[in-house]
Amino acid sequence: MKHMLLPLALTFLMSAPLLGQTPNRPSPKTPVDTSRVSPDRIERAQAKYEELFGQPITVSPTDPELMTILQRFIFGEVFYIGELDDKTRELITITALTTNQTLPQLTPHTNAALNVGVSPIQIREVVYQCAPFIGYPKVLNALDVINKVFESRGIKLPLEAKGTVQEGERFERGREKQAPLYGDAMQQYMKVLPGEFAEAIPRMLTESGFGDFYTREGLDLKTRELMIFCGLATLGGTERQMASHAVGNLKVGNNKETLLAAMVQLYPYIGFPRISNAINIIKDARID
Repeated sequence: MKHMLLPLALTFLMSAPLLGQTPNRPSPKTPVDTSRVSPDRIERAQAKYEELFGQPITVSPTDPELMTILQRFIFGEVFYIGELDDKTRELITITALTTNQTLPQLTPHTNAALNVGVSPIQIREVVYQCAPFIGYPKVLNALDVINKVFESRGIKLPLEAKGTVQEGERFERGREKQAPLYGDAMQQYMKVLPGEFAEAIPRMLTESGFGDFYTREGLDLKTRELMIFCGLATLGGTERQMASHAVGNLKVGNNKETLLAAMVQLYPYIGFPRISNAINIIKDARID
């Protein structure tokens, strides 16, 4: 595929393990617990990489050791933990890359998502859904990247419109989506603000976050809530919002195993400290 770039940018995941290499062997005095080592990890990484990106893993001329570690970990291990399908895994990756603004990597992962059967509408809607959490300029940056991928693959733009809300009904339609999941907690929290802010800020959240986005077609509610939680975990410092959206995920049918699998998928892209914070929140989440 001539348009295909390598995942995780030119400076990150550019190499493959050399299949003819002899692995480093431990000293005979150092026992190795082979029960926890998958003999198929190298082969699985090769197969998954080619499935996603349409080409074999290539060798980095500058950092072959680091790239081998990364590729075997991500494509030979992370992709096989939990029950998420590859479509969901690539949408999670796109959410993280959009949130982090690691835009060079967004090109190959948009291609990978299309390769495994994610629709252009689903990719677009996942990026749109980031707007209330990361801001519109970052979403516009990501859209520029994914739209170039779409055009390179002959996908006509603009994509089909999926908005369903009319201008005068944003609040009511938003409340219909917000209330079953989150009640009036935000209104209660903001009511002590001075003057117009006590009304304006929670109204804006309902109209914009829920009225403009949750009412859109093209992405089911379970996927939408899962991607929001992944975006919040990627941002960091959002523990209060993550706690609310962990419960929201449980309410729409995403169990804790699904949330944990999503955090494993995020790990290579956002690091363990943020994943650890998210795991603690998932552990404590419950529906009253």
